[in-house]
Amino acid sequence: MRYILPEGLRYSTLSERRRFYRDEFKLSRVSRCIGRLGGRIVFAVIIGRNTKIYLKRFSRHFSKTIIIDDYEDLGEVRSLILKFLPESVYYDRNIYSRVESPLRSSGQELAFDLDPENLVCPIHGSLRDKMRRGQGLSFCSLEFKMVRMKTIELYERLSSLFTDISVVYSGRGFHLHIFDPETFTWSPGERRRLALKVKREGYPIDEWVTTGGMRLIRLPYSLHSMVSRIVTPLTVSQLECFDPVKSRICIPRFIGEG
Repeated sequence: MRYILPEGLRYSTLSERRRFYRDEFKLSRVSRCIGRLGGRIVFAVIIGRNTKIYLKRFSRHFSKTIIIDDYEDLGEVRSLILKFLPESVYYDRNIYSRVESPLRSSGQELAFDLDPENLVCPIHGSLRDKMRRGQGLSFCSLEFKMVRMKTIELYERLSSLFTDISVVYSGRGFHLHIFDPETFTWSPGERRRLALKVKREGYPIDEWVTTGGMRLIRLPYSLHSMVSRIVTPLTVSQLECFDPVKSRICIPRFIGEG
């Protein structure tokens, strides 16, 4: 069963994934984005867990999270992505030393993850309702507009606490990344208290991301193959009118080119 998506969004084929990572995936942009973390960056891919689209030779591992931590440079990371042709690419928000082996974390980037399924839709109901129908990751245009508005509200709320906030369209919803230096060394307790406070205020965040329980987050400028859209950093003004069906900044070239 395929997930129901807004009209204009669809799964990417394997050949489209290959074209994107071969011809469009901009390593210089990726480097500027994740370079703010410093240290050694760990990547991860999921080959086909949600789309069930994957190369046959990876049929035993299509639903697993595959960690990429042994590489020379981003060019080699791209080569591995082209080998796996994954539906999703992530990076690890933990801060690792460049030289220490095994890798040990000295902190973590603080982030907030807002997805449409965490809202109650007046048409499709709650996440529990959709889960009963086997549509836990499905969403409609109304749900997307609702989560976009919640993201704007949360950005404004967090601006009273932090000074360096980045907004990223994640493919289905949005991520807010916090780069204020002091937050990188927050304790699990500090992260948890903020996550619970924000949750109580009515924001549909995935608290496991904010607390650090889930350290992986989508890699900016990678392809979200469930919707055929590029994971794209946005300004606040772009966020206010952003529509992934029409906004060219997030549409890969294979859409409309045949």
